[in-house]
Amino acid sequence: MYNEQDVLSQSTQKEKIMSRIESFKRALEEKRAVKIIAGIDNFDVENVKKVVNAASNSGASAVDICANPDIVAMVRHMTDIPVFVSSVNPQELAHAVILGADAVELGNFDALYKKGQSFTANQVLELAKETKRLIGNDVFFCVTIPGELEISEQIELARELENIGVNLIQTEGHFSNETPSNGVRGLLERAELTLSNTIELSRNIEIPIMTATGINPTTASLAFAAGASAIGCGSCINKMDSEISMLAVSKSLVEIAERNAQYTVELV
Repeated sequence: MYNEQDVLSQSTQKEKIMSRIESFKRALEEKRAVKIIAGIDNFDVENVKKVVNAASNSGASAVDICANPDIVAMVRHMTDIPVFVSSVNPQELAHAVILGADAVELGNFDALYKKGQSFTANQVLELAKETKRLIGNDVFFCVTIPGELEISEQIELARELENIGVNLIQTEGHFSNETPSNGVRGLLERAELTLSNTIELSRNIEIPIMTATGINPTTASLAFAAGASAIGCGSCINKMDSEISMLAVSKSLVEIAERNAQYTVELV
């Protein structure tokens, strides 16, 4: 039965989603977007709440959460900043849109490597096509390029994704069980691959790039210098126990991004 109130409610919800995602798009255009990542495999409700609060209160451009329906619904009611939902399951991503996600992301694969999973370029492309079919053309769609792929495969995959209408490419490094070096050297080693992937991809595609894996206050400026329009930051925040520390790091990342935007404007 036709219900005018339900129609108005759905229309209002769509307007809110469009407004939120437009703010993220502006941040991308100004090369200052910061996405705080709770984690594709983070189902710890209390931790997710802390990460979302840190993202909201620091002025981050977006927060990225898992596709668990209860968590998606909870986060949607917690914050007005854009909410990305990550999964490698197209059906989960489509359902997240119904629950109020502003954007969906196929990936991040880095967390799944720990479980022994891997993805070929063809698998990612087919998953992207299926997701696109389910969500349509109006939903903001980001796809992670597996960092394990050879760079030539990454470039070819990125071009294919660009052709099917993906809005944003996210780079990543690789999962390693090796003990990292101490201090700054360890931080740079962790980010080295994702930074080099960003440089290569930025030279070969037109759509914006978000650099993730090993991005923190030490490496964030390097990501923007490599050609990123956005940074995705997870473990430097979601692994912390203190909400104050989470907020402090998030604010630091936002400040770095804002300085990059200002520097970009001055160059123009």
